[in-house]
Amino acid sequence: MTRLLRFQTGEDDGSVVVEVADDEPGVVEVSRLGTAVADAATSFEEGVDRIRNAAASALGRLRSMPSSPDEISLEFGVRFNAELGAVIAKTQGEAHLTVTMTWRAAAADG
Repeated sequence: MTRLLRFQTGEDDGSVVVEVADDEPGVVEVSRLGTAVADAATSFEEGVDRIRNAAASALGRLRSMPSSPDEISLEFGVRFNAELGAVIAKTQGEAHLTVTMTWRAAAADG
């Protein structure tokens, strides 16, 4: 079963509504009949900032490799949570993070 969770944004009382699983931490029924949309404990931006900071940290570490790749691609599975905002989602029991790095051979001099 799923519920709708409202994250406030910094945009003039705006909000983003996200579908979350009932068993997510922080999702509680506030009445016997429930509510159509529950409010999250954090803002949407706070949740996205967590993922942005994780991506920046990972990219910084990968770029500092002795033989830095020419191209780096990070893929996060993101899940929204009532208490934490956005978290890295898991697939089949493990966190979802895919890293692809590409090194290109140096072009031969003319």
